[in-house]
Amino acid sequence: MKKIVILISGRGSNLESILLNQRLKAWPAQVVQVISNRPDALGIEVAKKFGVPVTVLDQGLFENRELFDEAILQKTMSFEPDLVVLAGYMRILSKDFVAAFQGKLINIHPSLLPSFPGLKTHSRAIQTGVKWHGATVHFVTEDLDVGPIIIQGIVPVLPSDSETNLAKRVFQVEHIIYPKAIEWFILGRITLDQGSVRVEPSEEQSYILPMNP
Repeated sequence: MKKIVILISGRGSNLESILLNQRLKAWPAQVVQVISNRPDALGIEVAKKFGVPVTVLDQGLFENRELFDEAILQKTMSFEPDLVVLAGYMRILSKDFVAAFQGKLINIHPSLLPSFPGLKTHSRAIQTGVKWHGATVHFVTEDLDVGPIIIQGIVPVLPSDSETNLAKRVFQVEHIIYPKAIEWFILGRITLDQGSVRVEPSEEQSYILPMNP
């Protein structure tokens, strides 16, 4: 049984989709701990609803960034995870953290990387005039938002879209592709070769969100 640790900072919508898929599909894995850097994160209640233990490491209680980074590294390592999942975790990880979990640390970013790394991805997509937007699940590396891509979810950008409407559509696709990527990893179907991810047996590594008629 593989062990998963999930790091959160916010409302926990991706956390909920992951835990729901774990339960429905009976993955050969267990989420052994959810770790939040914010005591007010709504995702804490999501974890409790599914009976998952929670650790809160309040970043505001640490004297400096280095002490917090060391604390979350040691806490995560203590669970000996096979996979560490960032689900709305809103801090840049230390180099030591990334190195400790290289190849078993994944994140989801709300854009079709390498387009729009960083913040405010939905407004930038609308302002730039792209016709397709979405989300990317990728392995985390020291460089922000450039790790090997596991799967991408694609949504159209409509002429009438506001940032809010587009964000809702991207959330829909996130909740589909993130559990799928985790399932592939847990089942040993992912091969990482020279910065490129393959899924074996072969499966489509993109998903286009259907539009309602």
